[in-house]
Amino acid sequence: MPKSVLLNNVDHKNLRVITRRGAEFGDNQMLTPTFPSEFRDVQACYPIVFRKTTDGLGFEPVALFGFQEGENLFLKDGRWDALYLPMLVERQPFQIGISGDELMVHIDLDSPRVSDADGLAVFKEHGGNSEFLEQSTSLLGAIHQGLQGSPAFLAALLEHELLESFVLDVELDDGSQNRLVGFYTINEDRLAALGGDAIARLHLAGLLQPIYLAIASLSNFRALIERKNALHA
Repeated sequence: MPKSVLLNNVDHKNLRVITRRGAEFGDNQMLTPTFPSEFRDVQACYPIVFRKTTDGLGFEPVALFGFQEGENLFLKDGRWDALYLPMLVERQPFQIGISGDELMVHIDLDSPRVSDADGLAVFKEHGGNSEFLEQSTSLLGAIHQGLQGSPAFLAALLEHELLESFVLDVELDDGSQNRLVGFYTINEDRLAALGGDAIARLHLAGLLQPIYLAIASLSNFRALIERKNALHA
């Protein structure tokens, strides 16, 4: 369980954060949640699909890094081998806390990224915020704002019955079989069948663009399969 505490420059004056990438830092994840305002950047590198939330009552968009639990095909030699790093990965080990209307920065002290000796300093020597912490705080603010757009987007997808489950069967060059199940994507036929009024409402609400970005992102499955082939070669 994460040990999330409110960050402060007294108790945590010597904390540092390791920004290298690798399985030893918890990066061996097959996906991360994302949100509509991030789709433009995410779709350049990763397939965007949807999964049911843990309570089973709703859906959330995710960026895929692999085909099975614990597989991240973008980890390579201590770095993330892609032009864009999704925000909810980049922000680790920091978390968003809310007190009234104010956003607070929390940190997971059990994260393998947290150190007293290695990585970037969180605070300056005399207690001020480091540039790294300022950047991380701005990132958390962007995440918080971006997540606010998800409910309306997902509600529109469900209203127009645009989500459908899919199964992806992949045969690798070595003959091994892989199957991706449990995810959903946008039904392009249903989208094309929507009337002009519905399309106009989606456009005016700013929801049409992320729909098409999510669809376009599926072309990244080809590159993901090639990464899997290279791993097995």
